[in-house]
Amino acid sequence: MSTLGIIHTIIGVIAVIAGIIALVRDHRITSKNATGQVYLWTTVLTCLTGFGIFHQGGFNVAHVLGIITLVVLGIAWMAENKGWFGGKAKMVETLGYTLTLFFHFVPGITETSTRLPVGAPFITSRESPVLQGIIGTVFLIFIVIMVVQALALRKSGRSA
Repeated sequence: MSTLGIIHTIIGVIAVIAGIIALVRDHRITSKNATGQVYLWTTVLTCLTGFGIFHQGGFNVAHVLGIITLVVLGIAWMAENKGWFGGKAKMVETLGYTLTLFFHFVPGITETSTRLPVGAPFITSRESPVLQGIIGTVFLIFIVIMVVQALALRKSGRSA
């Protein structure tokens, strides 16, 4: 692993921990508190450092995911802080930030499972049905989280 790769991984782990803490504690990620700020800035830094990692031979799907993450993060931030989407702003903000946390899991699960344990990784191919199943399961978990968030926002009347 390169020095940039190690830095990228450390920043990404901090982002994931902050995001999980925010979801557990506040049931959402927001830029209005310290945990949310840590999540947002470390997510941006994770994406930016990821753009410099080319161990797969050049620009690839991981870089595209970084771009998508930054776009979704920007839309969620604008909804939260600039009122984009009017009455739906809180819904866009909440679901957008949560979706970006899921995006962290895709390369995190892929890289961890195809590299560890060293010398005999759990999964040998990025195209493995097992890997796809794990990521699919995590995606379903995030769908459930986002549905619960949406229902809670509707119930509270914050996204009419």
